[in-house]
Amino acid sequence: MTIAQAAGPHGVLIVDKPAGPTSHDVVSRVRRALGTREVGHAGTLDPMATGVLVVAVGEATKLLAWLTDHSKVYETTVALGVATDTLDAVGRETARVALDPGLLEALASCGTREVHPRLEAALAAERARTAQVPPAYSAIQKDGVRAYALARRGQDVQLPPREVAVLSLVLTGCSAAPPSVSLAVEATRGYYVRALGRDLAAALGTVGHINALRRTRSGCFTVEEATPLDAPRELLATRLQALEDVAARVLPVARLTQAGCVDARHGRPVRPGDIVARAPGIAAWFDPGGAIVAIGETDQDGAGRVKRGFVLARESAPGPGPG
Repeated sequence: MTIAQAAGPHGVLIVDKPAGPTSHDVVSRVRRALGTREVGHAGTLDPMATGVLVVAVGEATKLLAWLTDHSKVYETTVALGVATDTLDAVGRETARVALDPGLLEALASCGTREVHPRLEAALAAERARTAQVPPAYSAIQKDGVRAYALARRGQDVQLPPREVAVLSLVLTGCSAAPPSVSLAVEATRGYYVRALGRDLAAALGTVGHINALRRTRSGCFTVEEATPLDAPRELLATRLQALEDVAARVLPVARLTQAGCVDARHGRPVRPGDIVARAPGIAAWFDPGGAIVAIGETDQDGAGRVKRGFVLARESAPGPGPG
């Protein structure tokens, strides 16, 4: 190969984030543990939230656009009758509403085999959601400024709805004292579980906020493969998933001939005959020895172009590699 190996660690670390630190705090910890500045995360978790945070290191940061583009699964509890400005338990209380007897009865019936019709109607409305208004306290930019920064200044932040989809929403428990519902939800990228708490409470005729939130899956990465953030530094380093393995988990795989590798590594278009086992669309391109070369896109005629190229994270060796 004519391109030198990339120095430093490369791969993806699945962190089980505890409550308290921000996602950026997790990135800082991983930077210190692995001795590199090239670290980023795929999908922010709020400070109070726990669970799966996908952290990319070194050349794997080039995969972030594809690591974030998948559904996520959460377990959450919505406290009913109290609203907060941040839509979660760390925010300032903004409203308190007494629950009507009918809703309290519905919550008290949760131990029965069937979901109370009032609860089921609210859940059905959320399952049918196609657009969601994000929380004012979010990282979305408005006029070039983060929305949460404007909200902290006391400004009335109105964000436009964003296209989302709820793939699954299941009631896992509820209580009349204190009034709350517990849920398991799978939703597409861009969905805010804090907004779910606001909207579900409104559908039930009250107000609410999230007081527990745990992400159990992000794309194909699960909490079972996650490493606690307070694990020893040596363990964090050993739990890095190889760049090639991760690319093959999140994207289709295509093979390049040696000539195709040379073109791709120089950012040139790749001819149809140099992309083996291809399909139209975006894929992870590997060399004959199983090392990743690029994320590429193949057109209907079989020609390819590089979207993100990789410096060699390891020496290519004979063998089939991923796929």
